[in-house]
Amino acid sequence: MSPENSIPLEIHDLTVAYHKKPVLYGVDMEVPAGKLVGIIGPNGAGKSTLIKSIMGLVPPSSGWVKIFGETYRKNAKRVGYVPQRESVDWDFPVNVMDVVLMGRFGHIGLFKRPGRKDREIAMACLEKVHMAPYAKRQISNLSGGQQQRVFLARALAQESDLYFLDEPFAGVDAATESAIIEILTELRDRGKTLLVVHHDLTTAKSYFDMLLLLNMRKVNFGPTEKVYTYDKLQKTYGGRLTILSEIAETRTKQSSDIPLEK
Repeated sequence: MSPENSIPLEIHDLTVAYHKKPVLYGVDMEVPAGKLVGIIGPNGAGKSTLIKSIMGLVPPSSGWVKIFGETYRKNAKRVGYVPQRESVDWDFPVNVMDVVLMGRFGHIGLFKRPGRKDREIAMACLEKVHMAPYAKRQISNLSGGQQQRVFLARALAQESDLYFLDEPFAGVDAATESAIIEILTELRDRGKTLLVVHHDLTTAKSYFDMLLLLNMRKVNFGPTEKVYTYDKLQKTYGGRLTILSEIAETRTKQSSDIPLEK
């Protein structure tokens, strides 16, 4: 295992293209340990592509990525992933406990059966997300919010040091969103590093320690209080920011947080 003080994530000049059409250009960033990082930007900005490329699911055209100083493949066991709910085949015949146990494969091996310890860890993770009573239920019979909780439990079962979550709050109710951010904050407080694709500007400021503003290129990356400004958001979203900025400014006036700077 890499030294504890290794940088969780380093990205250098990362460019990704689909069918020779670039969707990410020259992204450079270095994410410190123990941070909850939001990735925000307009639709088509390359947010999901960035995560997939980091994890080797989409090959880069140029550049490189290091996870704790090494390639993703060498440190895959230290990475947890929650994909977009829409990308999952929820009709696959598997129950909730089986899904969470998939998170243990990095520890036990893909072709070995989970042991008692693995099942205890999986159940503890389900209890964490308030889904233990549904352990034997088919995932296809769950609501969207319940499905998202199960995939979060699977990521927790991986016992990772670095987590990627692709729009974990999409399509969930307020109670589920609150439960998810509470768990993510707790993981952060335990020294874990988390990168979260997020689309809601009105909560981004209160949820994350750092923000990556992305629109095919890295517009800005840094502490939320320095990055979450009107000018930087306008540069990221362009004309599409108008209504979002109005919402954000309204919210700002109702709180004592750092306001949007014009």
